[in-house]
Amino acid sequence: MRPKAVPSVVMAVAACGVAVATSAVAAAEPGTITVIEHATTDTVVDLGATGDSVGDLLTFSNEVFDAADGQPMGKSTGVCTRTVVGAEWDCGWTLSLADGQITVQGPFFDGTDSVLAITGGTGRYVAARGEMGLAHITPDGSKYQFSYRLV
Repeated sequence: MRPKAVPSVVMAVAACGVAVATSAVAAAEPGTITVIEHATTDTVVDLGATGDSVGDLLTFSNEVFDAADGQPMGKSTGVCTRTVVGAEWDCGWTLSLADGQITVQGPFFDGTDSVLAITGGTGRYVAARGEMGLAHITPDGSKYQFSYRLV
């Protein structure tokens, strides 16, 4: 009987350790982080039919600035897949700041504002969740406002 009791005790202690370690991870503080992206590196990779077609890729690694569009804050890097010709991409990207990263996933609409899900983060933003509002600032798509609403 004794050998069976030891594994049960070990499992119980291990489970407690996991519970303590999990509860020690703090979520990102609630609030809004607003940055302005300068879309200078956007590149469309034409993979399907010639021209705009489903399956094309949009890649980027763009500098982001503070809400006043004056101070560099970090960069926004990611990839989008064209899902609706002339209208919509499905995107995933990372906002990299000095104190951590925030990842997002969701639709990017051509010429229309979008809302993407915050899927996680690192550093100060570990366990981040919420949504990111994307607003077109310029008609030519050279600047966007990203508002990361952390809950």
